[in-house]
Parts: sequence; structure tokens; C-alpha cells
Amino acid sequence: MQGKPQPIVIVKKKGGHGGHHGGAWKVAYADFVTAMMALFIVLWLMSQSDQVKKAVAGYFNDPKGTANLLGTTMAGNGVQVTQNDDALKRLKEKLEKEIMAKKELQKLSKQIEITITPEGLRIELLETKNGTFYESGSARLSDSGQELLELLAAELKTLPNNLLIEGHTDAAQYSTNANYSNWELSADRANSARRLLQQDGVRQDQVTQVRGYADQLLRVKNNPFDPSNRRISILVKNDSGAPLPDIRQGQVVNGAPEAAPAGSGTAPAGKNK
Repeated sequence: MQGKPQPIVIVKKKGGHGGHHGGAWKVAYADFVTAMMALFIVLWLMSQSDQVKKAVAGYFNDPKGTANLLGTTMAGNGVQVTQNDDALKRLKEKLEKEIMAKKELQKLSKQIEITITPEGLRIELLETKNGTFYESGSARLSDSGQELLELLAAELKTLPNNLLIEGHTDAAQYSTNANYSNWELSADRANSARRLLQQDGVRQDQVTQVRGYADQLLRVKNNPFDPSNRRISILVKNDSGAPLPDIRQGQVVNGAPEAAPAGSGTAPAGKNK
């Protein structure tokens, strides 16, 4: 006897490990790790200085507008630099007022540039065709140069910040003497400025570097012979870690200049540099 056909039964089996290897636990774990990271960031931020807190808060409000509040030195060596823009601006304004208050220096105002840079406050004394702050072809300071440096020393000696002094020349050769070139002249002029600043009260350890660059860092690159390439630059460095003093209550000095010290640095005379 022929049997009845048996029904075909299809059994669908579900994966038995779905509960263990699904995606839900991964999402929960990721949330937990994110929360822990946020906690550690908050704890780190609470231990930082007000300047760091301000920079972080400003970044989230305006990522492109607060990059200058905190960073590294231009050399890229990772040294932290704290910039006190308000104090630098006040110092800049006070120096400009003092210069304009002296009739002898008013006419030289276009040869004195004071700018705020990421490195600090840079004061540049620009030479002219006939010489302004140094005697022609020499490292000997002129009367105007001595008076201006005395004024600067009165302010700079009150600062906790270190100073860097640079000397620069144009591309014209100083002389045919191979033993005294633009390198020696630029270094001698920077050292002449250092000596006078320290004679007028700038601390011995406040000037940390004196550099002579000859014509290697031209101010007017498209004209290597431009007179303004001959200059002295004094940098109030921004990496001392100490805040600048509050000078808002300072008074503009308008007294008679002191007698210039004799023999404030000499060098062989030569062509107009």
C-alpha cells in the first residue's frame, strides 16, 4: 500500500549568539569611553592657568580668532609663550607719548617703529641716508641715539622681561678691510646700544642676547641698499613667563636729557652705513 506523502518541514534557526555579539554593547561602551575622556579633559583644564582656560574657551567660541592667545615660539621648539597683549599695548603707547613729548625726538618719530609681534614688543631704530642714531660709518651713537636710548632705558629697566638687541646693515660693503665688515659693524652697533642701556639702569642679566646680522635680514628686501635696512632692533621678549607691570598710571617724561656718557662704543670710520 502506497504511503501518504510526508509534509516537508522547513526549520529556520536563529543565530544563538546575537545577544552576545550584536552592536548595542559597542555603542554603550563608546559612550562610556567618551564620558571618561571628557571627565579627564575637565580635570586637566581645572588645573591650568587662567590664560589657558581663556584660550580654550575662546577657541570653542571662535576657533580662528584666538590663535594668538597661546602657542609656541616661532622657532617651533614647543616652548610655551604667554602673551600679555594689553600690557604690551600700554607700554607701546607710553613710549610713543614720551617720544612725542620730547621736541628733539619728535622729528625722528618716523625713524622709530614700535610694533607688537608674537615674540614680544619690538622697538626698531631706523637709520637714514645721513645717519640718525649712529655716526656715519661708526658704532658711535649720535646725540639723538643716546637721548632715545636713555629714554628707553628708563622704561625697560622696570620690566621683568628679558631683552634681545639686534644690529642690521644694508647690502653696501662697509669697507675694503676684510677684518671689519658689515658683520662687525652690525654687532658693534648692537653692543653699543647694550652698553648705554645698561649704563642707564637696565640690569646686566636682563639683556640675554646681542646679535649682529649684517645684511642677512633686510627690512626692505626689494631694495637691499635702502637706508632703513640699517637699524637697531630691541625686543622686549614675551617668553619670560612674568607679566608686564601695570603702567597705566605712568607719567610722560619731559625732562632735560642727561649728559651723554663719553666713549660709548667706537668703531673705525668708513663709508656711510
